[in-house]
Amino acid sequence: MKRTDRQPDPRRRRLVAAPALMPALALAALLPACTAGPDYTRPVLAMPEGWKVEAPFRTGRPDDGALRGPWWQRFKDPTLDALQDKALAGSATLEIATARLAQTGALLESALAARYPQAAAALRDQRLRVSQNRPLTNYAQRQFSTVQDDYLAVLSVSYEIDFAGRVQRSIEGARATAAQSAADFENAKLLLAADLATAYFNLRAVDVELDVVRRAIGLQQRSLALAKSRHELGAASGLDMAQQQALLDGTLTQVDLLRRQRGQFEHAIATLTGTPAPLFSLPPQTHPLVPPVVPIGVPSDLLQRRPDVAAAERAMAVANAQVGLVEAAFYPSIVLGGTYGAQSRDLSQLFSLPSVVWSLGASVAQSIFDGGRLRALSASARSGYDITVGNYRRVVLTAMQEAEDGIIGLAALERAHGQALTAVASANRVLDIATARYEGGIATSLDVIVAQQSLLNAERLAAQILGQRMLASVFLVKALGGDWQGMAETRKP
Repeated sequence: MKRTDRQPDPRRRRLVAAPALMPALALAALLPACTAGPDYTRPVLAMPEGWKVEAPFRTGRPDDGALRGPWWQRFKDPTLDALQDKALAGSATLEIATARLAQTGALLESALAARYPQAAAALRDQRLRVSQNRPLTNYAQRQFSTVQDDYLAVLSVSYEIDFAGRVQRSIEGARATAAQSAADFENAKLLLAADLATAYFNLRAVDVELDVVRRAIGLQQRSLALAKSRHELGAASGLDMAQQQALLDGTLTQVDLLRRQRGQFEHAIATLTGTPAPLFSLPPQTHPLVPPVVPIGVPSDLLQRRPDVAAAERAMAVANAQVGLVEAAFYPSIVLGGTYGAQSRDLSQLFSLPSVVWSLGASVAQSIFDGGRLRALSASARSGYDITVGNYRRVVLTAMQEAEDGIIGLAALERAHGQALTAVASANRVLDIATARYEGGIATSLDVIVAQQSLLNAERLAAQILGQRMLASVFLVKALGGDWQGMAETRKP
């Protein structure tokens, strides 16, 4: 006699459930390894073989793996070193770049998490009332309103098969974005240091020029005293004294104008170091300013040394990954999932065998018609990549222009400074001769005044050119990408 009330075999239940999942698993195993969108390759740019260099430049073989050291220490100015340390610690601009770097690093970690299965747990404890007038599921069955408890504890696991490389492209994009932020951070440091050094050397150049003007004032005051003495003795006219006084008054006017310039540079330094301008001051210094000798490499070194070039190159990688991410939407999205847990209306029975609930399955989603939205997004992403390529070329060309300008300009300013010092020596000799002739009664005071004005102009020009040499050195270091630590220097043949 056969039993008709036989309970189903739990093992058979598992065997019946497993074939339901088999097609999805087989599909996942047979899917071809494809990745939407083009693989990234950096565009090749035509680079010149060398710079148009002039003495005293030397070529160098850069070690691109070497750390970019504090290049401002090459100027051997302790005050500048202290200001740079203060700027690195207190700059608001650098604080923003640091936060952005941390943000992109966190986003990269989030993107990497998509490679692994996602698990979640859920607990539910509720009391609910079911409506008697809810929609019918069976016309022959009468429905009742019920009030009952509902307890649920379930663990769910899901995993997305990276069929079209969506996850891979998102990771590539996040990794390139993090690298771009790192390059932007280095560029922010380079620009901050260069701006601070520029403001500092502008201020020191004004200090030198103020010292020149003060020394000229002292000389002109002595000449005025001499003209007064000669006038009182009847050896000179009142015109000599008036002309010397007019020259002195004009020179005194220059002091206030130079002090105004100095104040502006001082305020700029305060802002760059993160200090309120009213609370910041720098005492005047007139120590000699000596620019360092900057060795240069071949133009292609800029592609590795300049952080703005690196950031522009990483932006292309981000845009390329975005193309693949958009085009992955043309392909099916496949997600495997399963749940296991327990559900019961009685809390004491929640973890009994009859309360067990589970599910296994796979979902496949494919867009069939979207009115051309995906194609438009793909075209937009590819155009965005073309924009980054154009921007990369622009940044590289600008970098070569800035480096060439710095190389040529620094050499020209060095020659000009040497000639300016020669002019100062010549003007000093002229003044000595004119003063001696005036004191001997051979020349007029006008010769002395002209000589004094010529000396003042020559010394101020020499001070201004020296300041320009310092600024050109900073500009060249920035154009070449920072410090040349690890660069072996060789003489230019």
